[in-house]
Amino acid sequence: MPKLIQAIAAAAIASLCASCATVTRGTSEQIQIVSDPPGAEARTSMGFVCVTPCTLQVGRKDEFTVTVSKPGYQPAEVPVTTKVNAGGGAAFAGNVLVGGLVGMAADASTGAGLDHYPNPVEVELVPLKPTRAAPSKSTPRPKNVPQG
Repeated sequence: MPKLIQAIAAAAIASLCASCATVTRGTSEQIQIVSDPPGAEARTSMGFVCVTPCTLQVGRKDEFTVTVSKPGYQPAEVPVTTKVNAGGGAAFAGNVLVGGLVGMAADASTGAGLDHYPNPVEVELVPLKPTRAAPSKSTPRPKNVPQG
């Protein structure tokens, strides 16, 4: 009987620690977008739009592109990818020891052990070069010649 109680207690502890990264880090992350000059439109490939400086909430597994644009400046694109965070990796490893396959599967499916890179997304917009106006072609005016 004591071994059965120990097994039940171990299972309870394992289920409480399952998906450690999902519990400690969450399944979404805030991404800051900053531009120089500020006041530019930031549009992601996932459909989010904001005016810089701004912060977006995205899923930890989401990878996307941010396009920053402002009249008079060349638009800039920044790919935002994910990578395993040291803390997320440690929580994932904790699942190996305590949480078991259930915790590992939960963290892997939610991306809880991932961080976005770069974060913050920083963009320096380049001004457009002024275009030279083509010389105007005016029709020549006849000179006033005295008649006489």
